[in-house]
Amino acid sequence: MLFFRDDLFIDMCMMNRVISWPLAVSLLFGFSIAAHAQTSTPTAAAGVTETAKPFDAATATQAWLASVPREKREKSDAYFEGGYWLILWNFLLAAAISIFLLTSRISAGMRDFAERATKFKGLQVAYYAVPYLLIMYVLSLPLNLYEHFFREHHYGLATQTFLPWFREQLIALGLTLLGGVIALIVLYAVFRRARRTWWLWGTVVAVIFLATLVFITPLYIEPLFNTYKPVSNPGVRDPILAMARANEIPVNQVFEVDASRQTTRVSANVSGFLGTTRIALNDNLLKQCALSEIRAVMAHEMGHYVLNHGAKLLTYLGVFILVGFAVGRIIFDAAVRRWGNKWGVRGIADPAGLPLLTLILSTLVFVATPLINTVTRITEREADAFGINTSREPDGMAKVALKLGAYRKLDPTPLEEFIFFDHPSGRARIRMAMDWKAAHLPAGESAAIETGLASP
Repeated sequence: MLFFRDDLFIDMCMMNRVISWPLAVSLLFGFSIAAHAQTSTPTAAAGVTETAKPFDAATATQAWLASVPREKREKSDAYFEGGYWLILWNFLLAAAISIFLLTSRISAGMRDFAERATKFKGLQVAYYAVPYLLIMYVLSLPLNLYEHFFREHHYGLATQTFLPWFREQLIALGLTLLGGVIALIVLYAVFRRARRTWWLWGTVVAVIFLATLVFITPLYIEPLFNTYKPVSNPGVRDPILAMARANEIPVNQVFEVDASRQTTRVSANVSGFLGTTRIALNDNLLKQCALSEIRAVMAHEMGHYVLNHGAKLLTYLGVFILVGFAVGRIIFDAAVRRWGNKWGVRGIADPAGLPLLTLILSTLVFVATPLINTVTRITEREADAFGINTSREPDGMAKVALKLGAYRKLDPTPLEEFIFFDHPSGRARIRMAMDWKAAHLPAGESAAIETGLASP
């Protein structure tokens, strides 16, 4: 599966570029700001003698959080809290576009054009899908431009000028048209042949489509946006491969991706399956982080692989899709009975009803945001626990968690974390690292203690 791309679940790593149906699991760990790259928790001043005290995880956690300058905290909080509103605006925009296409009968008109153009049902869907996806892209472009270009530059998270950024947007649009048309042709074939049980068979098709997307993304999609090359520095490569071998991850190479031409963020991932597994970290991570931080990040990523989070998240997503389709069928049929004649929508097998289905499903996803985030946040916490035990770098984990503060609120309220966080907060991650530091016994120490106790 694909792990630790900035934008989950829904999403796999291309979802921040895609404008409609494709879903994915895309998760990111670690952002870098140069501060504290060589420091641990604050210690007493030189020359001051203190009585040794037990290590207190809560106090250490607060010390780490307090080490971030106020202006940086305020800036990251403003960025992340602005994302709360963007969730709402994106939903309202998608809903408005769908309602517009239905009530104006533009959707019915596109369906009529497709039926006049060809008698083949599959081609009719394709003729409808292409203008539909283009309309969705054009009408959502202003918000997309603000959210992913101007806003990212305003907060210092983007490095691309407009033309390279827009070029990548056009590549993503081409991929969306290709993948979206194929997916919709297959889905509408299911809708025509199973009008009462389409919600069940549609789920099967959606899961297969997502699994295929996961399989091909590392090989064919990611190289369209970035260049991958082997990491040549043995001081970085060998410790990562050692952790991979210890956890039976079938790789013998670590790749570096040139993400710095797009973003200032650091990231890494262990991606693929069925022979396409690949460990990759971006050049920002190599340039901005110490080895302890890199090890903490990569151990977390390996945790996703070893714990089978890819398959688990795909299964969870399949359950969400199944429930969404089942509920969507009931709402869709009721809406067609009431407004179908007015909109020119005949039923689920009619492509003109796609905006209605999109409206229903996007509403369900919006309402289920806290649940979806909770599922992914739990898997991320499991990977955190695996990572800290594998890397044995509690301070490295704390430093990376602080660097997440460049784009994610470090110390949210419990309600904020429940609703909006698809990863544990920085506070939660640092506390896990400090709890580990307080409780951990070095390897072999417990056996030595037992031996000593057994001696006469």
